[in-house]
Amino acid sequence: MSTAEKTLDIRRPSKWVAEVWLNRPDVRNAFNDNVIAELTEAFQTLSKDNDLRAIVLGAHGKAFCAGADLNWMRAMSGYSWEENRADAQKLADMLWTLDQCPVPIVGRLQGDCYAGGMGLASVCDVLIASDNVTFCLSEARLGLLPGTISPYVVRAMGAQAAKRYMVTAERFSATQAHAMGMVHELCTPESLDAKVAEIVNTLCGNGPQALRACKRLVQDVTDRVIDETLRAETARRIADIRASDEGKEGLASFLQKRPASWTQS
Repeated sequence: MSTAEKTLDIRRPSKWVAEVWLNRPDVRNAFNDNVIAELTEAFQTLSKDNDLRAIVLGAHGKAFCAGADLNWMRAMSGYSWEENRADAQKLADMLWTLDQCPVPIVGRLQGDCYAGGMGLASVCDVLIASDNVTFCLSEARLGLLPGTISPYVVRAMGAQAAKRYMVTAERFSATQAHAMGMVHELCTPESLDAKVAEIVNTLCGNGPQALRACKRLVQDVTDRVIDETLRAETARRIADIRASDEGKEGLASFLQKRPASWTQS
């Protein structure tokens, strides 16, 4: 695939930070099979990079992601059940790859965030949106359902809100998404990049291994019964990290009132 055909713009502004930009602004960054394949490959690679402390997921142009590409949808309309199943599995696997990335993902949203775009937004660990963002789970209008994105969307916006917006396919605003807890930070379009940079800088000031351990902790304890097994597991995890080099350095730097070693470039 030539550079001109690449659907992503991947940047590395520093050793600690990577940026992944959807780069199809002429079609509002709509999904197709190339986008899915490139996102899967990009995050598989980034997941293995031990230097990373934050990944920014954004999009060039006026929209974050408008859902499925029309030409891709035309092609899918002639698929057999088996072909549809295989195609959907690729999207499901891509979302899982992003969700399981050990590095915190900061979502940067502007413009439209529809259908599959909401799946991408929902797998981000910190979601920052400009106040002009419009969300929509539009699948029901087409006689479809948001199948592969549903586990992440329901987790991000809550079951009660998800039921409404999946069955009505209504548009809703960034302010509404913020009120339901899906969007963490709301800002003007002009201040979006500054807010993203602020969050990224905050992440980079934290312990590199602690960042990953905290992300995994939330994933592992969510919806678990707080029984003896879970209590023992969480006690073991804090003991492990206290006894680690990073944990010892973090406590020492706090007590000695000095910057931790990992804040140095």
